[in-house]
Amino acid sequence: MNPFWSMSANTSRKRPDAEDRGGQGSPRPGSPRAYGRKQLPCIPKNAVPVTKPLSPAVSAPPANGTHAAYGPFYLEYSLLAEFTLVVKQKLPGIYIQPSYRSALTWFGVIFIRHGLYQDGVFRFTVHIPDNYPDGDCPRVVFDIPIFHPLVDPVSGELDVKRAFTKWRRNHNHIWQVLMYARAVFYKIHTVEPLNPEAAVLYEKDVHLFKSKVVDSVKLCNSHLFDQPKMDDPYAISFSPWNPAVHDEAKQKMFTHKRRPEDQHKGLQVSGLSWVKPGSAQPFSKEDNPLQA
Repeated sequence: MNPFWSMSANTSRKRPDAEDRGGQGSPRPGSPRAYGRKQLPCIPKNAVPVTKPLSPAVSAPPANGTHAAYGPFYLEYSLLAEFTLVVKQKLPGIYIQPSYRSALTWFGVIFIRHGLYQDGVFRFTVHIPDNYPDGDCPRVVFDIPIFHPLVDPVSGELDVKRAFTKWRRNHNHIWQVLMYARAVFYKIHTVEPLNPEAAVLYEKDVHLFKSKVVDSVKLCNSHLFDQPKMDDPYAISFSPWNPAVHDEAKQKMFTHKRRPEDQHKGLQVSGLSWVKPGSAQPFSKEDNPLQA
């Protein structure tokens, strides 16, 4: 039986010491029972406050109020909501997968299509604080340190706090961290770098910087087929092309993309915006029914 309810039941049945000494069956003058009215018993002097958990297995809650009130249930809901937002955003070139063993660990990979880091495939891990979303911002650590001013050359950790100096719940989200991790490869920042060598070369000798970036991309791609560092069935891994395994999946993807029933005859598709040309008012474009 839950000790909280057990204690509440015991204390509600206990009478004050003064009433116990008054004898049984003879209410005292002036007592509410003498007038036929019901009243809850008085709180005993030695009652234990019920505002604190009685279970010894429950550890002391963190300092933040929200996580302290809801504990792991609020954390689980927050992480589920965050992952739903990531899926809805459809981040370009980014794939993410929560860990099987811990919801606080997410595995990801970034594909760079153009720019200085073109053809780069960078695997990374997102480490989420256990008091999320009231704590610090999540950490992004690349499996192999990348030659970049904002990436630690030893640990491979990205300087996320540059963009999220203070994590604000209900305002900052993990999908924003992922977008930032992608954006740093297209727009290089050199102020207060984690890799001073990369920052100096980008400012003073961009040709040598590009050469080292190419070497870094080749190094990451050469370890692409390595087993993940963490023993987790949901960790992202790559394998060489095997027609017996992958060709069928490729055909299914292209077949689904080219299904004739998905093509609407006579319909000119120019975008997904519902804003009328020349207007800034959302949903100002009239909705024309599709013609079969």
